[in-house]
Amino acid sequence: MKKYVFILFFLLIIGAANAQLSSLENMPEGSTPEEVGSRLGRHFISGKHLLYGGKWIHYAEVCTWYGALKYAEIAGDKELIQLLRKKFEPFFSTEKQLLPIKNHVDLNMFGCLPLELYQVMKDKRYLELGLPYADTQWEVPEDAKPEEKAWAEKGFSWQTRLWIDDMYMITIVQALAYQVTGDLKYIERAAKEMVLYLDELQKPNGLFYHAPDVPYYWGRGNGWMAVGMTELLRYLPKDHKDRPRILEGYLSMMKSLKGFQSPNGMWNQLIDEPDWWVETSGSAMFTYAFITGVKHGWLDAEEYAPAARKAWLAMIPYINEEGDVTEVCVGTGKKNDKQYYYDRPRITGDYHGQAPYLWCAFALLEKVN
Repeated sequence: MKKYVFILFFLLIIGAANAQLSSLENMPEGSTPEEVGSRLGRHFISGKHLLYGGKWIHYAEVCTWYGALKYAEIAGDKELIQLLRKKFEPFFSTEKQLLPIKNHVDLNMFGCLPLELYQVMKDKRYLELGLPYADTQWEVPEDAKPEEKAWAEKGFSWQTRLWIDDMYMITIVQALAYQVTGDLKYIERAAKEMVLYLDELQKPNGLFYHAPDVPYYWGRGNGWMAVGMTELLRYLPKDHKDRPRILEGYLSMMKSLKGFQSPNGMWNQLIDEPDWWVETSGSAMFTYAFITGVKHGWLDAEEYAPAARKAWLAMIPYINEEGDVTEVCVGTGKKNDKQYYYDRPRITGDYHGQAPYLWCAFALLEKVN
């Protein structure tokens, strides 16, 4: 008798989890991931390049391009895939000068885009273009500064600087290099780097200051950390020695974020300031981390699926008629001044916002065994 009661209880738990997962699949008209992904992905095709220093493709454009490609893959949207491929083709010829140089964490992350294109197209040109961006994150240049050489001597990237956005910029290109080559050195690098940042920067409440000397929980800054851990957990082998530590850091952050989620479903410019303004890019990054965690079983579906759904539906009204995401905080350097964060301009259509919306569309469509 006890055996049957246990089986029934187990089936009820499974049924409840499946019901919560289904809440991430049945979105109302106008809010489906197919509608949002197609709309924002095609809107990106006609957009102008965003340049870093007026010279090279900006990481925010790379993130948007990557998101559009991931969405197109999962949705089976062959037309969009070809449009994205066609937009990239000039980098091999007439726009070659826009390819980022390989001397900064924000520039090297460009490599994730050709590496993802290689997975889709199987064209070795993409592999040959993308892989050096991963390799040079660990190849110390002759003119490296003493502190950069010191990081390298400890086995870390010479581009290490303990800024929380690095944990997307470094780990995404290393994880994809591992994905396309199978070479464990890439995933080992990413995991080692992530553990360093978690040990040095994560606070007891699971969140991260914008910088060690700037005690404010800035939304998008924390967003980079959230999606960085999410992406690394996606690619990291299940038996990897650093996985438990990274998963611990991820779960701690997700628990805190759920506690700070506003009644409207989103998160504010400073996460722990309930009366501040809603900021879309960070909110979308947290939503992506929630959706992916639920889909992969890292997060309890009964607890986090409703929060993820609430956040996604709250995000949709911030897309205007042109397909531009509104209320995106401009690029923000650190400053030990709380009012500075409140006064940051909010812009529309910035790639920092477009990108994580596309990531969410991909995550909502993802099927995980």
